[in-house]
Amino acid sequence: MHCFKKLDHELTQSALISSDLPSFRQLSPAAPTALRHPSRWLQRVLLALALLFCQTCIQAAEIDVTHASLEATDDGYRLSTSYAFELNRSLEDALVRGVPLYFTTDVQLTRRRWYWFDEVSISVSRTVRLSYNVLTRQYHASTSGQLQQSFSSLEDAMSLIRRPPRWNIADKNTLKSGDIYNVGLRMRLDVAQLPKPFQINALNNSDWRLSSDWKEFTFKVE
Repeated sequence: MHCFKKLDHELTQSALISSDLPSFRQLSPAAPTALRHPSRWLQRVLLALALLFCQTCIQAAEIDVTHASLEATDDGYRLSTSYAFELNRSLEDALVRGVPLYFTTDVQLTRRRWYWFDEVSISVSRTVRLSYNVLTRQYHASTSGQLQQSFSSLEDAMSLIRRPPRWNIADKNTLKSGDIYNVGLRMRLDVAQLPKPFQINALNNSDWRLSSDWKEFTFKVE
């Protein structure tokens, strides 16, 4: 819907621009189409750009956050999440050739302030590294600061990424009792941690743009 609104806006702007263009009626029929019909040419260019923008947005949002909740425990505040997505063929091929994949979850908790910008109370990230050992034919998944786990199939290894263990994102005294916080989170394929040659390829290849939209909900501290 956002893409179509943007497209409608661009076409409206092109109509306004074309009304200010000088007359091209005196041009001969042999003149290029772009000169004889500038408004039509401009609309086509804007249409192509808008469709390209929409395609990029769609390709970048391929991870679905199916569940997200935050609860208070004796140890602090624990985040529970689950995701739904599949690896495309390019990512699977890179994985079996020895290229590790890094999936990073970003979390932010903000609190509204009427007199200034929202306060960022918590901003943390956690990364799961997925790799494949050609010799043992096993997949390995390891979360930041935790031991590596081995799996006999890619589907089993992906289960750790789709349904990660609960994550203690803050100590008990980090948040203020009675306040309401806005929780935002997303998961993305972290191309910044790839080997340098693959980082360059990822910038120009849509197969490597794997991310979720930001999932937001509110949490009240009791």
